[in-house]
Amino acid sequence: MSADSRRSMRSMAIILIVHLAVIVLWQVLVDAFHVPTFILPSPLATLATLSSAQYAWLSNVAVTAAEILGGFALGAIVGVALAVVFTWSPLVSLILLPLFVTLNMIPKVALGPLVIVWFSYGILSNILIAFSICFFPILLTAARGLREVEPDLLDLVKSLRGSRWVLFRKIQLPGSLPYIFSGMKVGAILAVAGAIVGEFIASDRGLGYLMIQVQSSLDTPAMVMAVLLLTLLGVVLYGLVLGLERLFVVRDVRL
Repeated sequence: MSADSRRSMRSMAIILIVHLAVIVLWQVLVDAFHVPTFILPSPLATLATLSSAQYAWLSNVAVTAAEILGGFALGAIVGVALAVVFTWSPLVSLILLPLFVTLNMIPKVALGPLVIVWFSYGILSNILIAFSICFFPILLTAARGLREVEPDLLDLVKSLRGSRWVLFRKIQLPGSLPYIFSGMKVGAILAVAGAIVGEFIASDRGLGYLMIQVQSSLDTPAMVMAVLLLTLLGVVLYGLVLGLERLFVVRDVRL
């Protein structure tokens, strides 16, 4: 086993131990101070909700996961594509980039009701809200990465009469991958928030919808379980992006 593999395994073990220690401490404190369940349920009480069919965990998790993944994928594709266009055409960048900056300043909670009116409520609307939140960081970091290319490399390719496509494929894209993946990691976090914003505004399915439903009855264990599942979805998406970064970017990546 290589030194890098041992170091990665050691780091993963430390991360797991820290998370398990927090869960154990949570359980001990709730039991020791007799905290009421409606204020803060213990980990065991929270896990017990998974056995109840009334929450329809699988279907609600599947809906929210589809919204998060759909919004993130759309944000990544559109963000990187527009970054390429902005890099190739400074005029288009001058016209559209300030407009995108202005649109990004709109609070997404305020934008949500309009999206619902235009597209009705459901998975599509929540995907669009998630897209609107995660798209801009990906665009900015990808555009920066595509522009920060060694001038000597650009001059070399141009002197060899390389086409714009060759320049992009051989020089710009490989050099910009660290920036693109950095933006995607931020976008993965924001996509989770965007999907939940949409479900809080108007939805009939998903973890956000479930949280609204159980809030009125002070079913705190179900609310906490929904939050934990949302966190797990975000961690899985972040881990997927990190794995792709390790695969395509030739450097030592750190969490």
